[in-house]
Amino acid sequence: MKLTFLGTGTSQGVPVIGCDCEVCRSEAHHDKRLRTSAMLEWQDKRIIIDAGPDFRYQMLREGIRHIDAILLTHEHKDHTGGIDDVRAFNFVDYPKAIHTTHIFGNEPTITAIKRDFHYAFAKDKYRGVPEIELHTFDTDHSFTIAGLEVQPIVGDHSNRFRSIGFRFGSLAYLTDMNYIASEEIAKLDGVNTLVINALRWEKHSSHFSVDEAVEIIKRIAPKRAYLTHMSHRIGLHSELETRLPQGIYPAYDGLKIDIND
Repeated sequence: MKLTFLGTGTSQGVPVIGCDCEVCRSEAHHDKRLRTSAMLEWQDKRIIIDAGPDFRYQMLREGIRHIDAILLTHEHKDHTGGIDDVRAFNFVDYPKAIHTTHIFGNEPTITAIKRDFHYAFAKDKYRGVPEIELHTFDTDHSFTIAGLEVQPIVGDHSNRFRSIGFRFGSLAYLTDMNYIASEEIAKLDGVNTLVINALRWEKHSSHFSVDEAVEIIKRIAPKRAYLTHMSHRIGLHSELETRLPQGIYPAYDGLKIDIND
């Protein structure tokens, strides 16, 4: 199994429009962050985790011609805004075949997709709209996508929203959380590779800070952990690397890691 970080930035991305800070002025590749998304590949299968506004470019950059499903963490636009671009996958083999895109989310997320992309679900659809099949999962139970077991992990994304992380065997992916209950952390026992959001060093109302993310990592005790969903206020990537404890790494766009344990 392989995990690719398609984007590791916040809802604004990095650089931020109009910002003149050191990070936004940096020319280093690792300091340029698209909206947070990831790709999980095993055998000949491929799942995309979140499809934000940068989805089209991320797919082009990685040279992707087919996906088996999109798995959504929550309904916010920086994680769903690119869904219209699944049309390219629907019709890549047209007229020989039309490939429906399967999208998985919890009930609030699926409700938002139906609202925001209503034209894809109309009874009398116009030609060329996305061909989508929606799947609502129950966060209390695991489910399968293309034969892969997925265990939902529920976290708070402020006191108004929930974000759903996922465990895939020895890998867990958590983003857009600022609190996770002990009973949900217990579901991560035995995880060897953990991905978790860390917005910045200062506390925030809807995301883990770096120190809070590190504390969660220590509780789960994976062999290695990667930070994602990082803002320009987290500092330069090269400096961040030196400030993190051993075994914890800042992810960056395009990073690929093998999940073999």
